[in-house]
Amino acid sequence: MTFNIGSQQANQINNVEGNQYLHGGQHGAVMTTQDARQVAADLRQALPSAALDRQDERVARAAIDEIDAGLAGTQPDRPRVERGVERLTRLLSAAGALAGAGAALAAPLSGLAGWLGGLG
Repeated sequence: MTFNIGSQQANQINNVEGNQYLHGGQHGAVMTTQDARQVAADLRQALPSAALDRQDERVARAAIDEIDAGLAGTQPDRPRVERGVERLTRLLSAAGALAGAGAALAAPLSGLAGWLGGLG
């Protein structure tokens, strides 16, 4: 059997010749750009729970501004979003804020990483 596959876009694609057995199911999730924008807004709202000092909070807000700018427009700038997420994650990690604020910050960061895919 020969597969002649053009362009494919999906969360989960299985191109199989012969039998395929899945144990435990197959799962996928899709996050739209609009979802990513909402997650970025959630992240901005959760930032006060990090209890950062004034300088770290200023840097964190600048990173979130970069994320928002990357998500603006009709064609998001994924590398720009990735840079903002990385800067913010490093800052929050170094400040101990991820442990302190828990899911309030970790969930939106994880959501953005999922939206970024391989970049995240």
